[in-house]
Amino acid sequence: MSRDQKFFDMYSLVIGVLAAVALAILVLAMKMSDLTQGVYTRDTAEYQAAVAERIAPVGKVYLPGEEQQAAAPVVTAAEEPEPVATSMTGPQVYNTACLACHATGAGGSPIVGNTAQWTDRIAQGADTLYDHAINGFDGDAATPMLPKGGRADLTDQEVRDAVDYMIAESS
Repeated sequence: MSRDQKFFDMYSLVIGVLAAVALAILVLAMKMSDLTQGVYTRDTAEYQAAVAERIAPVGKVYLPGEEQQAAAPVVTAAEEPEPVATSMTGPQVYNTACLACHATGAGGSPIVGNTAQWTDRIAQGADTLYDHAINGFDGDAATPMLPKGGRADLTDQEVRDAVDYMIAESS
């Protein structure tokens, strides 16, 4: 057998296998088409409605002399979200609002845990400390105590709890 004959035999075998694979893919595609054709055909009303929705124009243009009655504007009131009642504890308020100044002594604020700085303040009474924390305090420091530590979203009770926490840590 010559070399040309061997090449021709191998070439014919490869072409035959590729033709068989192509035929198998064609049969599989036709079978899948038959199985899914009934699901969504072009003649159904559902398909026609979906196409009409996709290709519908965004707006309409009217030439001079043509007028379209404008629909009356509909005003809907926005619903107010229900207030979320989340109350923070004294340590949580301290860590979120008070820590920046009362842990470093910024602006002359007393450092939590430093008993010497807190003794005179605690002697004034808790009500005075509550008032200064809730309403702010100018005092003699260069930087005043902001109302509620600059966090207007805090409730008075949350601020009182934070003051109680700082007193307990500093006495």
